[in-house]
Amino acid sequence: MMTTLLETDLPNRFYRGKVRDTYDLGDSLLIIATDRISAFDSVLPCGIPDKGMVLNQLSAFWFEKTAHLVPNHLIAVVDDAQWLNDTYGEKVCSGYYSFPDYVAGRSMVVRKAERIDIECVVRGYLSGAAWAEYQERGTVSDAPFPQGLVESEKLPEPIFTPTTKADSGHDEPITLDDMRRLLGEERAAELMEKTMSLYHYAHDYALERGIIIADTKVEFGLVNDRVILIDELLTPDSSRFWDASLYQA
Repeated sequence: MMTTLLETDLPNRFYRGKVRDTYDLGDSLLIIATDRISAFDSVLPCGIPDKGMVLNQLSAFWFEKTAHLVPNHLIAVVDDAQWLNDTYGEKVCSGYYSFPDYVAGRSMVVRKAERIDIECVVRGYLSGAAWAEYQERGTVSDAPFPQGLVESEKLPEPIFTPTTKADSGHDEPITLDDMRRLLGEERAAELMEKTMSLYHYAHDYALERGIIIADTKVEFGLVNDRVILIDELLTPDSSRFWDASLYQA
């Protein structure tokens, strides 16, 4: 039977996001993907049954599939609450803690990282916010684009359109120059290269299986000054998926 999980209440809460709840396990973190729905910078009062399961399993799939391109924060997917009890139960509180059964399938244990407060967005097709900006100003991320493009048209080459990372409210688009000023030339170039590499690989992999990944956003963090992927990866919350057999611009 499908259930809807909107709230979690475990010891040592580290962070509550719009969809995910994060708990401190000492030298690592537990991220639980709830069934909450985030839309237009708000969390809706209802959820989608087992949505968090889908988000968690897809992220785990792509983290493992792309680890040869970019290292990531994944330590383990929690498939069984008892495993979490045995491995981390004594690290949560002074006594032994028994995790609720709902963590199974919708949570993962990850490395701690210093978050880089930039959302790295890559677009292979003219859709969403990029299409809205193009219609209004003829630009995408403030860069001029040719006239006559249509909604959802495939771009000659994917484009990188970063934004700020807001804990609440709206993420604001920034230019590459803005990103360079915030992070430095070398770090900005590194994040852009890693983002584009991930998108090219995932787009081609999915297209061979009948799915178009129109765009996606990824987040990075630092572990000992080394860049790794954090948060989620190539889920319906972070990406636009289309049925290739139905696609038309």
